Amino acid sequence: MPQNLDALRLALQHSPDNAPLLMLFAEGCLDEGLLEEAEQSFQRVLKEDPAHAEARLGLARVALLNGKTSQAAVRAEQIISDTPTCAAAYLLLARIHITEGDLPKAKAMYDKGVALNSSLADPGIEKDLHSVKPAAGDSDTSGRKRGAMTSSGSFIESVQEDSADDDGHPRGGAAFDLGVADFGKPQLNFSGVGGMEALKEEIRMKIIYPLQHAELFKAYDKKVGGGVLLYGPPGVGKTLISKATAGEIKANFIALGLHQILDMWIGGSEKNMHEVFELARQNAPSILFFDEIDALAADRRDLRQSAGRNLINAFLTEMDGSESSNDGVLIIGATNAPWHIDPAFRRPGRFDRTLFVPPPDEAGRAAIIEVMAQKKPIGELDPRALAKKTEGFSGADLKAVFDIAVEDVMNEVMRTGKVIPLTTKDLIKAAGRHKATTKAWFESAKNYAMYSNQSGFYDDVLKHLGLMKR
Repeated sequence: MPQNLDALRLALQHSPDNAPLLMLFAEGCLDEGLLEEAEQSFQRVLKEDPAHAEARLGLARVALLNGKTSQAAVRAEQIISDTPTCAAAYLLLARIHITEGDLPKAKAMYDKGVALNSSLADPGIEKDLHSVKPAAGDSDTSGRKRGAMTSSGSFIESVQEDSADDDGHPRGGAAFDLGVADFGKPQLNFSGVGGMEALKEEIRMKIIYPLQHAELFKAYDKKVGGGVLLYGPPGVGKTLISKATAGEIKANFIALGLHQILDMWIGGSEKNMHEVFELARQNAPSILFFDEIDALAADRRDLRQSAGRNLINAFLTEMDGSESSNDGVLIIGATNAPWHIDPAFRRPGRFDRTLFVPPPDEAGRAAIIEVMAQKKPIGELDPRALAKKTEGFSGADLKAVFDIAVEDVMNEVMRTGKVIPLTTKDLIKAAGRHKATTKAWFESAKNYAMYSNQSGFYDDVLKHLGLMKR
């Protein structure tokens, strides 16, 4: 199997977004116990198709193999809620209940799964469940105790004695679709992020030091946490630096996108918003990261429907912590379009700290290139030479350069069956075929910075463009 995995890795270099190939590779990694690689592959599938049931199930299996039984159960529950015909999710939930010693629930889940797909019958599970009968009225169709089910399918148990899982994460309560969201304490820190040195120092001053010296803030009756808005062109690493910030302070990192919050039912989106804030509060210190925050915090003057306005009002209420304390919770929002955000979000106590994330400078690009080259077959490489040829390139643009260079050599690799190292010449050639994606963003940002900058919000953009003295 390891040889097969090597072949799949090579094929993925040529076709990195091939979902069937990624699923095949992930399953192979699971068989070999390579859980981290399996998880990354499942996540890549979900990035392109968030509703991919098999990939979501794969993440649940990874969580179970890592000993995170409660997280695995939440994932499986959500899959069943979204795809009631997914028989494999019922069987996985049966295994989880067996692990937890709850055989009646396990039998209910197993029977449901086999009824949907008899070919999944498992003699091992049947042996564990021999002669077990589920207690009448004890479980609903999902196999858990009766309680409140939100419109998104998240479950809140009415009775729950064990309030935490093996990692100290809450069970029930603020459960939501962890099958897509990033949740946990990242291993990544600033040392794993190339470049961005000026931004890292700003983050240390505005975020990390206050959290590390919370007792000094308390002496002045100032709460630790609040909101930080990161804005800049797409692909410059706003998500990456947010995750690395959580890693620097050893905080829980909870990443959310628009699809985790929005719900088709009236009031459902507001409930989801409350649940994720509750999850962050119960796991403080934590960083609650909202990607594309402009979609959730749009200017209410642009909204005609009351549903969108209600969600924004709920978001503002949660940020204020008027009903629950947000002490120890840092809310980070990332956006490519800060001009679309409702001004109310920039009020003191909300996103009152703003950081511009520019494309990396030459030294930063060289550092990013060195990091990206670590997992590639590289021959002769001069990061500085490549950095000089990629002015204005974002981190995503540099990744595209590597991808183009890999595609250029893949024909020869597939013909000979041998790995061909990339060189500086290959990468510079690839860079010449790629245009920096940040230029279009700066064209739009320049207009706002020149004509809608009464508060000085876009001063950093003007400085970056050389239109204002530093």
